[in-house]
This record gives sequence, structure tokens and C-alpha cells, in this order.
Amino acid sequence: MSAKVPRNFRLLEELEKGEKGLGADGCSYGLTDGEDVMMSNWSAAILGPPHSVHENRIYNLQIHCSASYPDEPPIVKFTSKINLPSVNQQNGRVDLSKLARVAQWNRDYTMEKILVALREYCLTYFPLFGV
Repeated sequence: MSAKVPRNFRLLEELEKGEKGLGADGCSYGLTDGEDVMMSNWSAAILGPPHSVHENRIYNLQIHCSASYPDEPPIVKFTSKINLPSVNQQNGRVDLSKLARVAQWNRDYTMEKILVALREYCLTYFPLFGV
């Protein structure tokens, strides 16, 4: 059995990866406030995937990691308007259960995995015709 990595260590790993740009293409993320010692509030951006109606668009998001993260998924909200079935159009909140990659949340998943899942979801539901 492997050791359970504490929340803050896990968030520090994610912060380092996000700040150094070592994450997935088309995704970026980091702390909203560098003074946030609990590392709860994050800003993120995804670039709309190629060959979709979202191509070349940048979408901004807010991510909130509760004290239970990574055992529980973060709350993810688009601050940019986007029309996706998994996004509540009133408040921008993402229904993670509709994203195949992260629907069955486990503590090994990361914020980056959520962002990648959202990019894939854009392509799945709104591809350009004839591509």
C-alpha cells in the first residue's frame, strides 16, 4: 500500500507544475493569490482545441480546492461564457460527472486532468464538420 500524500504537498506539486508550464498543452493554472497559504483558490485557462468551434479561443476558469481535496474534486467554474452541456449557464459551474476522464473522481486526479478533460469535451461535443 502506498503512502497518502498530504493535501498541501499535493497542491505544491500541482503549483510547481503549473508555474513551470510543465502541464498539458493548451492548459495553464496557478494560484489566484500568492498569499493564499491554504492554496484553495486557483485561476486556470484553456485554449479551445483545434478542429472545434472553440479553436483559438481562450476560456478562463476558477477552481476551488476545499480542505478535502484531493479526496474530493474541486469546484470548477468558467468565468468566460461557454456553451457546453456540462456547464451550468447561470453560474458557469462545471458538472464533473459529465466528463468521462474525471467522472469517477479519485485522489490521483489533478486539476490538470480536469482541464484536459474539458478540452477533450469541447472537441467531442462541438467538432468542426468535415474534419
